[in-house]
Amino acid sequence: MATSIVGFPRLGEFRELKFTTEKYFRGEIEEAALVETAKELRRKHWNLVKKAGISEIPSNDFSHYDNVLDTAFLLNVVPKAVQDLDLTDLERYFALARGYQGEKGDVRALPMKKWFNTNYHYIVPKFEKETKVGLASQKIFEEFTEAKAQGLLTRPVLIGPFTFLQLADYEEGTAATDYLDDIVTTYQAVFERLAELGAEKIQLDEPSLVKDLSPEEKTLFLTIYKKLLADKKGLAILLQTYFGDVRDVYADLIALPIDGLGLDFVEGKKTLDLVSTGFPSDKVLYAGIVNGKNIWRNDYANSLAILEKIPADKVYLTTSCSLLHVPFTTANEELEEEILQHFAFAVEKLAELRELDTILAGGATDSLAANKALFARERVGKNTDLANRIASLTNQDYTRLPAFSEREKLQAERLNLPDLPTTTIGSFPQTAEVRDTRLAFRKGNISAQAYDAFVAKQIDDWIHWQEEVDFDVLVHGEFERNDMVEYFGQNLSGYLFSKNGWVQSYGMRGVKPPIIWGDVTRLQPITVKWSSYAQSRTNKPVKGMLTGPVTILNWSFSREDISIKESTLQIALAIKEEVLDLEAAGIKIIQIDEAALREKLPLRRSDWYEDYLDWAIPAFRLVHATVAPDTQIHTHMCYSEFTDIIPAIDNMDADVISFEASRSNLVILDELQAQNFQTQVGPGVYDIHSPRVPAEGEIDQTIQAILAKVPSRKVWINPDCGLKTRGIKETRESLVRLVEAAKSARQKIQQ
Repeated sequence: MATSIVGFPRLGEFRELKFTTEKYFRGEIEEAALVETAKELRRKHWNLVKKAGISEIPSNDFSHYDNVLDTAFLLNVVPKAVQDLDLTDLERYFALARGYQGEKGDVRALPMKKWFNTNYHYIVPKFEKETKVGLASQKIFEEFTEAKAQGLLTRPVLIGPFTFLQLADYEEGTAATDYLDDIVTTYQAVFERLAELGAEKIQLDEPSLVKDLSPEEKTLFLTIYKKLLADKKGLAILLQTYFGDVRDVYADLIALPIDGLGLDFVEGKKTLDLVSTGFPSDKVLYAGIVNGKNIWRNDYANSLAILEKIPADKVYLTTSCSLLHVPFTTANEELEEEILQHFAFAVEKLAELRELDTILAGGATDSLAANKALFARERVGKNTDLANRIASLTNQDYTRLPAFSEREKLQAERLNLPDLPTTTIGSFPQTAEVRDTRLAFRKGNISAQAYDAFVAKQIDDWIHWQEEVDFDVLVHGEFERNDMVEYFGQNLSGYLFSKNGWVQSYGMRGVKPPIIWGDVTRLQPITVKWSSYAQSRTNKPVKGMLTGPVTILNWSFSREDISIKESTLQIALAIKEEVLDLEAAGIKIIQIDEAALREKLPLRRSDWYEDYLDWAIPAFRLVHATVAPDTQIHTHMCYSEFTDIIPAIDNMDADVISFEASRSNLVILDELQAQNFQTQVGPGVYDIHSPRVPAEGEIDQTIQAILAKVPSRKVWINPDCGLKTRGIKETRESLVRLVEAAKSARQKIQQ
C-alpha cells in the first residue's frame, strides 16, 4: 500500500507563523518577512512528511488564515468593498479575515463559523450580485512550484466546489446555481494550470458530503461533478471526505469518473458497511484509518481488522481528516514516558501510517506486538464512588424548580437591573504584563503573595473602570486564568497538560487542549477566591465565571476508553460543586459558559439526540439544578449555527443566554422569535475577534435591530465574546460605545 495524509498543521512546531503574523499586524515587520517565514515553514513541513516515508505529500494545505478564505480569493469571491480598498492582496485578505479600519477605509470582517464538528473556525465567503467568479489567485500554483523546486511532487489540496458553495453566504436574490458554470470553469482552469506545471493529481475536499443531503443538494453535487469531470485536464482527481460517512451518495461517488475517493473510517459510522458493498477496481480508496482529531495512539489490531474487511484492490492508508486538529509532535513534551507512549501527535501519526503499511506488508512484527501490549495494559483505575454517584442520578437531579417564568420575576426583584442591562462576557485584555507575571509565578520567580497582589490590583482597576463607565453587571476579568478549560482542568483530578500541544482554532490563534487521562473530580474550590474578592470591591453584581461541562469535555482531548457521556457527567458533578460554592459565597449571577455546545453535535440530524443532545443538555442542567430560584444562571455560546437546535438550547433552562451574533447579522433572532424562546438573550452587538472599534452609531443600529425581534425586557447588551485577546485601548473605546448605545436605547423605550 501507499500512504498519505489529508493535511498537516501549519502554525509551526513552536507557533512560528502565529508570532510572525502578530509582528506583521503590529507593524514590526514588513509583508516580505511574513511571506518568507511562511515559505520556510512549508519547506520544513514538506520535508518532514517526506522523511517520515509518506508516499503522497499535500500542498496548498497551508494558509495564512483559513483555507476557505484562500479558496474565496482563488475564485474571486471577494466583496466589492474589499476589492476597492487600495491595499496589497495580502492586506485585502486579512481585511476580510479581521476587518480593516484605517485611512484607506472601514470594512467589517466576514462572518466566522465552526468548521463542521471541530474547534477550528472558517471565514464564510460571500457571493454578491456583482461577483464575477474567475481565477484570481496564484497561491495554489506558487506553492506547488515551490515544493517542486525542492524536488517534491506534491498533491495540491483545494476545498471542493460543492462544499465551497454549501458553506458560502449569498446576497439576497442570488443562489449557488447562479455561479455554478463559472465555478466549474474556474476549477477546470486550476486543473489545466496545475497540469502545465507538472502536477499529476489534485485533492478536492468535500466534507459537506458527510451531512444529510436533501434531494436538491444531491442534484447540485452531481451536476457540478458531471460538468467538472467532463474534462479533468489530464489530472487524477482525489475526492476527499472526512468527519463522517457518505451514506447519501456513496453509490453515486463510486460511479463518478474520479480516480480516488477518501473516506473516514474513524468517524464514519457506516463507512465500512458502505465499502463492503463493493469498491471499483479502477479507483484508489484512501482509507482514513488514523484519527486526525484525537491524540491517542492508534490501536493497530483494530485498524488492521477494519482494513482486512475492505474489498478494494487499491488502498492508500491515510488520516481520517487533516492533522490540523492535533498538536505538532510529542517530542517537545515533558511527560513521563509511561504516559507519553499513549499519545500520537501529528508527527507521530505519520509514523503510525508507515508502521501500519509495513505490518500489512508482513513486516514490523515487533511494532505490532508492542502496540498490542500497550493496549492490553490497564492505563488508569476506576473511581467506583464516582461511578456509583453517576449511576444513582435521577430525573430530579437534572430539574430546576420553580419554572423559568417564576424564577425570572424573583431574579428581577433581587437584582433590580434596568432595561437592556449591560455586561461583558467575562475576560478583559491579558496584556504581556499579565501573562509574564503569571509565568513568573508558575516558575517560582515571584511569591504567591506578590502574585495575588498583582491579580488583586488588576481586578481593582477594572472593577473601578466598569463602575466609572456604568456597566450594570460587572466581571472580575479572569486575569488569573490562562485558558477557560485548562484553568479548570488544573483544579480537577484526571487531567494532564501538554507543554507545546497547540492546535489552531481560528486565524493564527492556537489553543492547548488539556488531556483527560482518568476519572474527573474537583480537588478544591476553583473560582470562589477571586469572584468573592471582586464582589467585595463593588455594590454592583459581579458574575461568577465558570466553564460548562460540555465545553470542558469538547475542548479537551477526550478519553477513548469510556464514553464521552460518562466523562461529561463526571465533569458536570465537579462544576456543580463549584456553582454551589459560588452561590454560598454570595455571588448572585453565575455564568456557566458552553461555548462549544455544538462542537460534538453529530453532523447528521438523525444522530443528534440519541448520540449527543439527550445527555449533553441534561449535563448542563445537572450543574445548576439545585441553586436557589433567585440566583441567575447565564451561559454563553461561541461562533456556530444554533438556529436548528433552538429547542435544545431553551431546554438548558438557563436564565440568560449570550451568543456571538455580530458577524452573522443576527439571523438567529428570527428563529428565537419563531420558536417562542423563553430565556433572556444577549446577542453580541460587536465583533471582538477584530481589532476594529465599532463606528459611531453602529451599535445603536444593532440594538434597534435586536429590539425589532426580541422584547426589551428579554435583552441584554454585551460584546460577542470574551476580550482576552484584544488590546486595552480598543476594548475600552468599544465598551464605552456599547454602554452609551444601551443608555440611548433605554431612553427611546421609555419615550
